[in-house]
Amino acid sequence: MDNVLLKELKDNFHGDIETDDKTLMMYSHDASLFEVKPDIVVFPKDIDDIKFLVSFVGKHKKKYPELSLTGRAAGTDMGGGSINQSILVAFGKYFNHTPTLNGNTATTEPGVFYRDFEKETLKKGLIFPSYPASRELCAMGGIVNNNSGGERSLDYGKTEKYVRSVDVVLSDSTTCTIEPQNLEGLKKKMAQNNFEGEIYRGMHKLITDNYDEIMKAKPDVSKNSAGYYLWNVYNKQKNIFDLTKLWVGAQGTLGLMTKATIGLVPTKKYAEMMVIFLHDISHLGKIINEVLPLKPDTFEAYDDNTLKLALRFFPGFAQHLGTKGFISTGIAFLPEFWLVLKGGLPKMVLQIDFQSDSQEELDKKILHLQEKLAPLHPQTRIEHNKKQERKYWLIRRESFNLLRSKFHNKHTAPFVDDFAVKPEYLSEVLPKINALFKQYPSLIYTIAGHVGDGNFHIIPLMKIEDEKQRKIIPELGKKVYDLILKYHGTITAEHNDGIIRTPYLEKMYGKDIVELFRQTKQIFDPQGIFNPGKKVGGTMEFAMSHIRTSWDT
Repeated sequence: MDNVLLKELKDNFHGDIETDDKTLMMYSHDASLFEVKPDIVVFPKDIDDIKFLVSFVGKHKKKYPELSLTGRAAGTDMGGGSINQSILVAFGKYFNHTPTLNGNTATTEPGVFYRDFEKETLKKGLIFPSYPASRELCAMGGIVNNNSGGERSLDYGKTEKYVRSVDVVLSDSTTCTIEPQNLEGLKKKMAQNNFEGEIYRGMHKLITDNYDEIMKAKPDVSKNSAGYYLWNVYNKQKNIFDLTKLWVGAQGTLGLMTKATIGLVPTKKYAEMMVIFLHDISHLGKIINEVLPLKPDTFEAYDDNTLKLALRFFPGFAQHLGTKGFISTGIAFLPEFWLVLKGGLPKMVLQIDFQSDSQEELDKKILHLQEKLAPLHPQTRIEHNKKQERKYWLIRRESFNLLRSKFHNKHTAPFVDDFAVKPEYLSEVLPKINALFKQYPSLIYTIAGHVGDGNFHIIPLMKIEDEKQRKIIPELGKKVYDLILKYHGTITAEHNDGIIRTPYLEKMYGKDIVELFRQTKQIFDPQGIFNPGKKVGGTMEFAMSHIRTSWDT
């Protein structure tokens, strides 16, 4: 950054400013396979700091077009959404105050870790049910801006369903609260003689002028994080115009969030889990058809490669399970070792979790499912033991971290990590996905996900510093996404577009809808201040030129 600009920034900014190489390298990475080094990392102390940053960039943008602001909470994004050039705005240091609960809602700042947020809500017997698998590591800013979902989204939906309002700093450096508007409220917003009024007028015109095309573009899946969710903004049946539905999942490209008010749900008293060891994946469709009408809270799956990892590194689960030592952990995994001895690993493990305030209701559901599945002769376990249940959740949740930490000569490369199709297509799609990956025998990979939503995560291991391996990324990515779009799915159900998927949005939606995405960005951010290259304007050339080649930093 120019020394004159840096001095102006330091003279007017009250938070911390870091330009040392160690900090810049730390913030060059998230959980993705990319490395993008910022010029500077700033830690705002308050809203005035954020307003100044936006004003500062806006003031100098014409002379220094490379200036931009990219918000970051915990930096766990798997698509490169929280890294960028220019100024990186880190919320974790100061925007992390204890959430405020009011009835069945909680108001939180973006830097609050989800694990700390949940501690407060559980004190009131409430929970935010759309937490992601990275629940111990992620923060609320990322959850809102990525429209996170997870294991409980099957029953409860994604983050977009729970955000009641968002306080933001817009690109003219003013603040506003975005919340649902009825028609009277919308008219008042559109009548405002300020930038917020311009946004409402511009978005209302864009959506109403293109309403039919926008509604046709909505992906035919239960979960989607690709593009801007224009189809969710205007509910004609209820006469509600709700820009929170656009803001959630926009990856900080429309402004910077300072806090959000989020809806909560009561926790339930009882839980039962059925685990199915599936040796014949052709049965998957039938099982899905029997499970979904029973409305499980979660319906998860992971493949044999994931289970192999768990068995190979099972002592590492001891700390998580609360057991001590090799022997007690081995006992916890004894049923899985026995599976191997009896006849090999299953092709897929399904775990179906029912929760209720009535134990009798749970027992009926489990019995009904056992009877319906009996003709398929599945190998099943009913888990009543909380420690055994936790073991299966750990296998499901920790597979990515196992891949990251246990293979020192190869590295996780999440580049097709989050597709979704209708669940009834899975028995066709998953074998075809495996067939595509088998064309690249150098890849080790796991498949795990939310089978009830048709949402799976594929995590390959690659020797990423090898140029031949890197060339696989766009080649295999295109093949996988061609397959997913053939089944009318989405290229990202939870992890969002970021650096890796923004270049594929035109393939998914077509030129006309992507042009509406560009106009949306222009309405909110005419100078291109916020998180450039995400949602709009990202290229595969940029992605491929910023692949991380070293894990030493």
